[in-house]
Amino acid sequence: MAIRKTVVHCFILWQLPLLLLLSCLRNTAYAAGGTWDLLMSNIGISAMHMQLLNDDRVVMYDRTDFGASNISLPNNGKCRNNNNDLALKVDCTAHSVEYDVSTNSVRPLMIQTNVWCSSGSATSDGSLVQTGGFNDGKLVIRVFKPCINGKRSTCDWQEMGNGLIQSRWYATNHMLPDGRQIIIGGRDAFNYEFHPKSASTNNVFSLPFLQQTNVPREENNLYPFVFLNVDGNLFIFANDRAVLLDYTTNTVVKTYPEIPGGDPRNYPSTGSAVLLPLNNLEAQTIQAEVLVCGGAPKGSYLKATGGDFVDALNTCGRISITDPNPQWTMETMPLARTMGDMVILPNGNVLIINGATSGAAGWGIARNPVLSPVIYRPDNLPESRFEVQNPSAIPRMYHSTAVLLRDGRVLVGGSNPNELYNFTGVLFPTELSLEAFSPSYLDSESANLRPQIISPVSRHKFKYGQRVNIRFSISRLLNKNLIKVTMVAPGFNTHSNTMNQRLLVLSNGVVKQVGKSVYQVSCLFPKSGKLAPPGYYLLFVVHQDIPSEGIWVRIF
Repeated sequence: MAIRKTVVHCFILWQLPLLLLLSCLRNTAYAAGGTWDLLMSNIGISAMHMQLLNDDRVVMYDRTDFGASNISLPNNGKCRNNNNDLALKVDCTAHSVEYDVSTNSVRPLMIQTNVWCSSGSATSDGSLVQTGGFNDGKLVIRVFKPCINGKRSTCDWQEMGNGLIQSRWYATNHMLPDGRQIIIGGRDAFNYEFHPKSASTNNVFSLPFLQQTNVPREENNLYPFVFLNVDGNLFIFANDRAVLLDYTTNTVVKTYPEIPGGDPRNYPSTGSAVLLPLNNLEAQTIQAEVLVCGGAPKGSYLKATGGDFVDALNTCGRISITDPNPQWTMETMPLARTMGDMVILPNGNVLIINGATSGAAGWGIARNPVLSPVIYRPDNLPESRFEVQNPSAIPRMYHSTAVLLRDGRVLVGGSNPNELYNFTGVLFPTELSLEAFSPSYLDSESANLRPQIISPVSRHKFKYGQRVNIRFSISRLLNKNLIKVTMVAPGFNTHSNTMNQRLLVLSNGVVKQVGKSVYQVSCLFPKSGKLAPPGYYLLFVVHQDIPSEGIWVRIF
């Protein structure tokens, strides 16, 4: 890995209220864990969208009509020529980059049509399929394939033309058990469609639920939270309520209670959500839970556009979506947050990061950045689930992103609440930097407790239901019962919505010693695509909440 440079935290006046608040929380929620590292001060673009691919590169992009970026396209005479562009008709700068984790470097990529506020997912073959956007990009499908066997300088975006039937701006994508991708909603798009299409799915399918949750002038149902349930149906949360959709028959099979309080959680109020880890995969009945955190009260968006910045929500709602009679359980976060991102960590905990404590999503209408991440431990008792972590020095406001890396760090980028690239004379300048947050499980004091996977080798293929022996080494094994194996689907992150993210705890057999400091555990891979859609996952061995470095595995 590249040598990391630790950020020195320089606190300025608007951070003092946060520090005072944290000092009041020391006895209950303030753990001061984790470290921050500045990786690059300028990657050339503001990382509005982000996806980790199976070659350990992260594809990022912002929008094509911000004007010239700070990174040029390769010097081969190839510029972006687009008469529809709202800023530059001819643009020789890049609006997408590929970040190489191992060398801590970026490579410019070419996007022709506008990808602003688009959606996407890594598909079963490891490609990033990206859909929609703004202006001339709203119907376009684009593909980026990891350049594992090819010449890297030639690997770039491939634009497939108008592959969508409905304009998709602020939509949500999710992988399905059969390897297709479903694209749901978007502005003025109260329906869904599929990619790739077949004779029977070459159409859009009406979803009145999206129209019912649409609020005039505020909407609050954009970028709906979508999770594949263990029964193969889709849990869809928009505004303040949710349904379970059987997309094969276009039927709502369950309507969930409204989240208590009735405040909106989707864009532009912009909370975040996560499917909590799936356990007991061999059981006849598997429980699935969803956690929805933060957002902004009703009316916050319109008030913020008039200069009244309402305090963000400090609540989370947790619900078992598989229960016959599901009910929300409400929890209180130590810090209120809108525009936060939720990242599943390899040990099953959830990192809540980025965002603001007042206002809403949009151009310059949020205030008071939340600099401190929070870790949520879903298996703890309710009163001990949240832990406030050490703060960053960089505000990450509107258009920020965060994704998990294979080494267990969380890559953090973006933040541009300005209509163009704007670095001076604004409250929160356009942010081109890239950071990494290292949870406390990466502290050097834990090195002798950290497993290292010996076999299988990375990029191995496994079939559904296959039993596999995982062999690992560890300097100090405290308790064989404290070993678990997890499998994480890296998500596509934008606008506080991480699409397709999920973690499965593989059923463990007996841990046995097979050599000096070498152990083996037998695991059963998920039995169907309803639990784990086909594709690439990161597999970790976790010892006492301390994960190994992950390896890539493919399930099919």
